[in-house]
Amino acid sequence: MQFRRMTQPEIEYWYAVLLPEGFEPNEIKPWADFERLLAEDRYEIWGLFEDGPGNDPIGFACLWKRPGIPLVLLDYLGVTEAVRNGGWGAWMLTQLKGQGRPLVCESELPVEGSSEAENAIRRRRIAFYERNGFRPAYEMATCGLRWQALLINDEAYRINDIMRWHKQLYDEKRTDVQVPLGPDEQPRPPYWMT
Repeated sequence: MQFRRMTQPEIEYWYAVLLPEGFEPNEIKPWADFERLLAEDRYEIWGLFEDGPGNDPIGFACLWKRPGIPLVLLDYLGVTEAVRNGGWGAWMLTQLKGQGRPLVCESELPVEGSSEAENAIRRRRIAFYERNGFRPAYEMATCGLRWQALLINDEAYRINDIMRWHKQLYDEKRTDVQVPLGPDEQPRPPYWMT
């Protein structure tokens, strides 16, 4: 397998095919946001490819960054259904951890009133990150949902700095981003749905 940054045609395939396979519509940023972030060199889209030329990506990891901020947000991570539960998500996390950058990821928390099946998936995702070395740090909100922020490679930094950088990774117009989110606070709707 190869794990490398995607080319523009591969990114377009990822957005049209792979991203909607694993994420709900309210969790997917508009294409224009990705284009702008990529043009500003504030976003990296890594792909997992089977060896050989001309293969479409079968997995992806997206990193959101900002000049002057050491923290990097693992924005999206996923694999195709065909290779799901084969250890490739963990393998990609190992590759990212090996880069040495402090990483934060956001995993949706269980929601009161949701089905037990949906909440089981949410708990399983958080457990996946914990098994791969991430530690829960604080709750936050984005896209109208409450998330658990998990950290790795962050030992050299203070938590207050990390939370401030986490918020700064997002654009100022993102009124839906709340870092941290208190237990009695409610997430705001996604900015593109208001």
